[in-house]
Amino acid sequence: MALSLVWNNESYPDISPEWIPKLEQLLQIAGEAEGVQEGEVSLSFVDDETIRELNREYRGIDRPTDVLSFPLVEEDAELVPEEADGHLMWGDIIISVPAARRQSEEYGHSLEREIGFLFVHGFLHLLGYDHDTEENEREMFDLQEDILQRAGLKR
Repeated sequence: MALSLVWNNESYPDISPEWIPKLEQLLQIAGEAEGVQEGEVSLSFVDDETIRELNREYRGIDRPTDVLSFPLVEEDAELVPEEADGHLMWGDIIISVPAARRQSEEYGHSLEREIGFLFVHGFLHLLGYDHDTEENEREMFDLQEDILQRAGLKR
């Protein structure tokens, strides 16, 4: 079994299906960089209100965010994905398309690059990365940038 992306295209239908191969490429590069060779990652695109509701319900923060990750790996457990219906599941990544649009304009790069950045960011959270300290943030963001560069999504 390989590392694969399960895309929920019904949640935000104006995301181009042409972007999915790039997101799959990012997943493979990130998985290779982290020694993750198999399992599934679920990806959904939503609006600000939906991500705000999820953020409020699961994190106790009543505001929208750009990306949320819901790992299926216990924090204190060995890094092994959950098995459901014979499939290894790493977790869910949810991206707010309006937030990605705003950020792509703010940072002066394409929406595709911003969504790629948020997807890699979310995947690294599924693998246990965090940006709770300056050192952890630098490590995570350097790895994200390396993955994006390797996939051709330059700043």
